[in-house]
Amino acid sequence: MMPDHVHLLVSIPPKLSVSSFMEYLKGKSALMMFDQHANLKYKFGNRHFWSEGYYVRTVGLNETIIKKYI
Repeated sequence: MMPDHVHLLVSIPPKLSVSSFMEYLKGKSALMMFDQHANLKYKFGNRHFWSEGYYVRTVGLNETIIKKYI
């Protein structure tokens, strides 16, 4: 975790689109954060915990290097 972003290395099935996965991940994780930390509801009243965008990159032979970086 970084102060302003999160690095993840995930594998999703080909039948699932990246945008669908990110929508699910960001939505569920935001709900979990609000459930576990009630004070965040006051700071993020409209429940917009994550920013709208995301960055995705496919991993080929560099997976070991990326795992070390994360």
